[in-house]
Amino acid sequence: MGEPALSDFKSETGCLSIIVLGASGDLAKKKTFPALFHLHRQGFIGSHDVHIFGYARSNMTDDDLRERLRGYLTPCKGCEETHEEDVSKFLALIKYISGPYDVDEGFVSLDEEISAYEMSKDDKGTSSRRLFYFALPPSVYPSVCKMIKRFCMSKSESGWTRIVVEKPFGKDLDSSEELSTQIGELFDESQIYRIDHYLGKELVQNLIVFKEDFGTEGRGGYFDEYGHIMFTYDDFVVVTNLLFGLFGRIIRDILQNHLLQVLCLVAMEKPVSLKPEHIRDEKVKVRDLNFFLSVLQSILPIEDDEVVIGQYEGYRDDPTVPNDSNTPTFATMVLRIHNERWEGVPFILKAGKSMKSRKAEIRVQFKDVPGDIFKPKTKQRNEFVIRLQPSEAIYMKLTVKEPGLEMKTAQSELDLSYRQRYQEVVIPEAYERLILDTIHGDQQHFVRRDELKVAWEIFTPLLHKIDKNEVQSVPYKPGSRGPEQADVLAEKVGYVRTHGYVWVPPTLSAD
Repeated sequence: MGEPALSDFKSETGCLSIIVLGASGDLAKKKTFPALFHLHRQGFIGSHDVHIFGYARSNMTDDDLRERLRGYLTPCKGCEETHEEDVSKFLALIKYISGPYDVDEGFVSLDEEISAYEMSKDDKGTSSRRLFYFALPPSVYPSVCKMIKRFCMSKSESGWTRIVVEKPFGKDLDSSEELSTQIGELFDESQIYRIDHYLGKELVQNLIVFKEDFGTEGRGGYFDEYGHIMFTYDDFVVVTNLLFGLFGRIIRDILQNHLLQVLCLVAMEKPVSLKPEHIRDEKVKVRDLNFFLSVLQSILPIEDDEVVIGQYEGYRDDPTVPNDSNTPTFATMVLRIHNERWEGVPFILKAGKSMKSRKAEIRVQFKDVPGDIFKPKTKQRNEFVIRLQPSEAIYMKLTVKEPGLEMKTAQSELDLSYRQRYQEVVIPEAYERLILDTIHGDQQHFVRRDELKVAWEIFTPLLHKIDKNEVQSVPYKPGSRGPEQADVLAEKVGYVRTHGYVWVPPTLSAD
């Protein structure tokens, strides 16, 4: 699916203030500020009309924050020679304000600093834009939103104020709705950008399996509180492998959030246009012309016998995890979309931590051809694969005849590996794309409240059953493919695993 070009967005003038709340935390220094740096270096946000404010409780100076960030601002491809100069220019844009998240004085001071910058620009009627990025835990969202609404809104009639909130958006339907209501009472939906960084990835288009080759690594308490995926079709089978970063909330975050979003992009009907609201409508709304519900509203309740959850051996050894924890570190389940196009087509969602390999991919497996004249001794199916990470690629795995006099078949591929094909092109990180979308006012890749509500309605019943131990996690060994029951479930709904074939990313050409 194409996206609007930069020229499709109305050019805005005036000063832009980007406020990173939680500026001293891991998310801000590892993701938010590096994304802003790369946007600045590429000229998408210019030094002449942007200033960046960091706000957190830590007692620091401007220079303290700048030095803390410096090591995370990595060189861009082809710009190594100017890197230090680029870093210095970017860091000069950053000012730090210290304060709590629920006290007036801190946000009064923040507003004074932003206003002083805006006054220094002497805009004379042009817009003053304020973008607040919440690199914060959701528990403080309501109090921070109240403070922004009371003290820090843009003072310009032609300007705007927007907030970017990070996942997770609640723990179940009730908590998500409560959080949405609290934020919605203060900001219009057009001002709220609920970020799911997987929607900003270059190759997100189909289904996802989520795998990680590491465990919770001391974050078990956080993981245990929140809590994986693979898809399949009947006409063709779609499998996705997705890799998660530092934490894992397998069902609440990965399945309900990342993978379900990608599923929507795969299964939705063609939108009226590429305008952001038309695309977001197709993921949720009732289609008046065809009289059937669109993707999320058409997903049937998840059946207990089409769910396998697992917990890797050793997970409970983490001192932050309860000894009787049933929290899954692996999950695979089948979603069924009850509408005209997808009736009878099972979507398999699969995700796991501490797995054999680390990868994120969308895998479309085609069914066997009736009357196959080759009659292979082992079943091998053609697959269309979109590799999200690592080694971004799109390739078609095919059954071909091996060279020689014998009629022997083997698996090969037609391969478009991005790093090889686009050696001179900088592939943007997801956060770069999404922050730029926010500045442009493009909500295409962000989660709308009604979409979030329907997504939680799908998974909340299962989550409550797990919380009540009505669905039990089965053990699996770290470094494995996960529980054997998951492979049995995938086979039951039509997925055929190919043994012996390994896709090897091509090496970069020396030419």
